Amino acid sequence: MDIAGSVLSFAAVVALLTLTPGLDTALILRTSLLAGRGPAWGVTLGIQLGTLIWGVLTAAGLSALLAASETAYQVLRWAGAAYLVWMGLRMILTRADAHALPEQQAVGFGKGFGRGLMTNLLNPKVGVFYVAMLPQFIPEEAPHAVMGLLLAGVHVVEGLLWSVALIWFASLMSGLLRSPGVRRFLDRLTGVVIVGFGVRLAFTD
Repeated sequence: MDIAGSVLSFAAVVALLTLTPGLDTALILRTSLLAGRGPAWGVTLGIQLGTLIWGVLTAAGLSALLAASETAYQVLRWAGAAYLVWMGLRMILTRADAHALPEQQAVGFGKGFGRGLMTNLLNPKVGVFYVAMLPQFIPEEAPHAVMGLLLAGVHVVEGLLWSVALIWFASLMSGLLRSPGVRRFLDRLTGVVIVGFGVRLAFTD
């Protein structure tokens, strides 16, 4: 398989992964609906930077250690699970208060960016996915580090395009979801989903 064929094949695989509803989609939609485009783009760029970092680590061979070491995997897995459960519980338990800061001010671009980055980096399954998948799409004659970065870049571009669609959709719907009761329902629903992902990460090998 030549380089062009490898890139196209990998793009098809990660397109299916990107479009499958998951934690990233839930987090981007929730942030966009409740906080607006700025914080949602913070979450999006944080997630994609995390994806790029995992690609760099894979290209450098470092995330192979994660796949080979049970201890390293378990430490990162439990740290990621604890972070997701903590974040989800905060969404569920935070009391709706008329005097509380608006969600957009409470989150902001920077906090959204950190939330997206941490969510991605603390998920060891992303690293294991890259270790399992990337070598299959790197031709023998291609420089591995450069090819790894190129494939991770393809994943990032597809993730950004999908995020544009999600944020655009949420912007259209936000006018219908300004009721505090509806917004709290969405916040709690997303919190339950995120806690579920955390529990699943903790107890699923």
